[in-house]
Amino acid sequence: MNVLIVFAHPEPASFSAALKDEAVATLVAAGHAVTVSDLYAMGWNPALGPGEFAHDRADPGFLDLSREQEHAHRRDSHAADVRAEQAKVAAADLVLFHFPVWWFGMPAMLKGWVDRVFSRGFAYSAGRKYERGHFKGKRAMLCISTGTASTLYEPDGVDGDLLHVLWPIHNGMLAYTGFTVLPPFVAWMPGRVDAGERASYLAAYRERLSELDNVEPLFFHPWDDYDETQRLKPGVVARSGVQWNPER
Repeated sequence: MNVLIVFAHPEPASFSAALKDEAVATLVAAGHAVTVSDLYAMGWNPALGPGEFAHDRADPGFLDLSREQEHAHRRDSHAADVRAEQAKVAAADLVLFHFPVWWFGMPAMLKGWVDRVFSRGFAYSAGRKYERGHFKGKRAMLCISTGTASTLYEPDGVDGDLLHVLWPIHNGMLAYTGFTVLPPFVAWMPGRVDAGERASYLAAYRERLSELDNVEPLFFHPWDDYDETQRLKPGVVARSGVQWNPER
């Protein structure tokens, strides 16, 4: 299996980095090929803008980003760093996203990677979304760390159900582009627990990675559950993205 790890944390000694290193060691030991995109170490440029298409514009007079991305994809004229990352995604069977939760989402560095790499034409296009997406057959999983306890991210917690917090990523970025989305692995406030609990997180992550083929993906409704307005048909109970046991 080819695995791509997209890692976004500015501190090499962080627990996020320890989880990334654990993933590399575990997957390589199991015989998988692993590639790491360490965005901060790479000096990744997260800003999607006109510089992306400076040498080949579909319309030099008006910047329509989705049109320019599609144009660049057709002509293979994306910026070199974007082409390199897209090649990694294309080769991957599994993509792991490692990052700390900042402001109920991913760091801007990683969001900018998605903005630029998951371009129109490459990651999605007309009629090629969700279960018909370009990345159908690939799997993706988040490995995240939080600054607060798990109780805050339960349905009755002050920060809200974690799967609701992660919905823009799980549904809007991953399921949207065709990935089979595995439940997230979470290290709860690793900066505020003792070394023994951090070791337990690493052991649990090692176990999760060794059992990936047995992990039930998050559920997302198929197209057949929606009507012509792309709303759930009468009688279909909404349950996308809710199959997850936070204790696993």
